[in-house]
Amino acid sequence: MDIHDIILDKRYGKSLTKEQIAFFIDGVTDKTIPDYQISALLMAIVLNGMDPAEMTELTLRMAHSGETCDLSAISDQIVDKHSTGGVGDKCTPIILPLVASFGVPVVKLSGRGLGFTGGTIDKLESVKGFRTEIPISDFPEYVNRCGAVLSAQTPELAPADKELYSLRDVTGTVDSIPLIASSIMSKKIAGGANAIVLDVTCGDGAFMKDIDSAAALSHAMIDIGRIAGRPVTCVISSMREPLGHAVGNILEMREVEEFFNGTMSDDLRTVCLTLAASMLRMSGHKEAQDFPVAYALCEDNVRSGKARDAFLSFIRSQGGAVRADGTLEYRDRPVLRAEIFADADGYVHEVLASDIGKASVRLGAGRKRKTDNIDFGAGIMVHKKIGDFVIRGDCLCSLYTGENGLADQSTVNDASTLVRSAYRIASDAPAKPVEIIDILN
Repeated sequence: MDIHDIILDKRYGKSLTKEQIAFFIDGVTDKTIPDYQISALLMAIVLNGMDPAEMTELTLRMAHSGETCDLSAISDQIVDKHSTGGVGDKCTPIILPLVASFGVPVVKLSGRGLGFTGGTIDKLESVKGFRTEIPISDFPEYVNRCGAVLSAQTPELAPADKELYSLRDVTGTVDSIPLIASSIMSKKIAGGANAIVLDVTCGDGAFMKDIDSAAALSHAMIDIGRIAGRPVTCVISSMREPLGHAVGNILEMREVEEFFNGTMSDDLRTVCLTLAASMLRMSGHKEAQDFPVAYALCEDNVRSGKARDAFLSFIRSQGGAVRADGTLEYRDRPVLRAEIFADADGYVHEVLASDIGKASVRLGAGRKRKTDNIDFGAGIMVHKKIGDFVIRGDCLCSLYTGENGLADQSTVNDASTLVRSAYRIASDAPAKPVEIIDILN
């Protein structure tokens, strides 16, 4: 078999065979196919697409290009959750213990942040002592302790995806539904999930900017799951503005604590309960076969304190420091560095999530390169959101860095300029964003 012929077949719009896809992924993994030919095939896929059978074969070959997790010792029905990324997305530290509070085992492999969307591993590592390097062989022990375990993804998991993504990033081939779908689903399948709930974010702060593209990606991943025997539910959620009020690692974990204490913004509550209810329903929980019932059960466990108990048990299980009063200890302390005030009376029409996210990276809350260090105390508190009425002089946002942060005043000023550009205030009242746009399965 010749990679040159495979490139030509896809260039002229043909469907690739299982054997051709296997040859390609094997060559990517063992580095026998040069980067320029890999890039040529990726571009042909961007231009001519892939049918569901091709996408599924690509996904499965990528998933089995390295180690795979066998979680059958824990449960025969492991439901995994993944988000396509967003600003202020602190859903995973909420959803995992919430679902575990029903006795449903939850296993999650997560990543670090790159760019303005943040990473779950960084958020949890802002808690003193919290360990994220958990060997797969130890997962059953952790699940037996508290019902949940979360670990950083290992380099051995779907290595072909890592190689392809590094090339896609520099060759203009990121924006492709088949390549995005296969990248996400290969890691979920390699991670041992039997069923998958996907939060497909949509809007300014997300990779998918409009509803049509978010729906197309959702349908592609559902098709892959159907053919591969992995049921998939896609929740399309709004990322027009940051989720909740906090952006940044310690700030977001504080908001997680507030959630379990019963204080939460409406958008964060709706998205988290929708995702948790979807996971509970797909787990086979006997009382949660209907989505409205599953949603109500999740509300009850938050209200009763069961979810909070499960959250603290999860944090302690992985070495996280919890004070006697049930609050978390963090690796740094956020220090207020600047505030942004409304310059007119009116209603907030826009809070561009991308600008808020970029500003948080400037402050040190995220990475521009994988080698960058994180300032755990850095971030932004968003006090006013779309639909809120403000009076000139009201505080819109507060900007923070950690006590040990490195951002100088010039950097804080740059971040402040970005935050100001995120806001648009007008005299008429706008409609508030619909947080859950659609649920597809």
